[in-house]
Amino acid sequence: MTGARPDDRPGRLEVLPVRVPGEVSGPVAALLCAHADLRDGDVVVVSQKAVSKSEGRVVLLSDVSPSPLAEGIASEYGKDPRIVELALSESRRIVRMARGTLIMETRSGIICANAGVDESNAGEGRAVLLPEDPDASARRIAEQILEISGARVAVLVSDTFGRAFRVGQTDCAIGVHGIPPVLEYAGERDADGRELRVTAVALADEVCGAAEIVMGKSLGIPAAVVRGLRMRGGGGAGLLLRPNDEDLFCGPPPDGMAGRPGRH
Repeated sequence: MTGARPDDRPGRLEVLPVRVPGEVSGPVAALLCAHADLRDGDVVVVSQKAVSKSEGRVVLLSDVSPSPLAEGIASEYGKDPRIVELALSESRRIVRMARGTLIMETRSGIICANAGVDESNAGEGRAVLLPEDPDASARRIAEQILEISGARVAVLVSDTFGRAFRVGQTDCAIGVHGIPPVLEYAGERDADGRELRVTAVALADEVCGAAEIVMGKSLGIPAAVVRGLRMRGGGGAGLLLRPNDEDLFCGPPPDGMAGRPGRH
């Protein structure tokens, strides 16, 4: 188990939106403490975009010089070459390119569209990049909240991902501090007494999905507090990433398909 047992599951959860007026700027922890009544045991879910903006991970597109590779990909797939250049710069490899979509593996191991580079809610002529180390961001926010308010909280950094086999997007945890990212049920017994062998629950992703319901995409709500989750444990978001040798669909990078570091 990664820090929690099945019988630790709460009987009731509250999901409370944290409304912050205006644009997110400055330390996220200070904003959260100013606009939320944080308590020991709370799980604070913060949008990736709010964290990235607070960490200065915003790029002026006018400052980006696309490489010939970015120009070629952009021409073939109908994309802005500057966004492609940023995606290449943030990537470890290109996983797949098809139907106008670029699926990349980021340097931190996350597989997502455009390496997480996003123009929405970024401001005109700007793009937002993922935090360089989302787990470190989550830990730092939790430590700052403790220093400011005295509340011991868990923190998740949440981003929106599509799913390969399902329609629609859902929020997932890209940074985790203070709760177990995954609950391993192997060795437990089901209701009929049969031993579970491979069941694992993506707890951090489930919490982020619940928080997104109250946060939305255009409501100006950069965070939510999930109250009543008794599970506590360690481990970062890397525990949610399937190893390449177990991935039947993305798998290890074939020869010649690795993305290259770029400049911007």
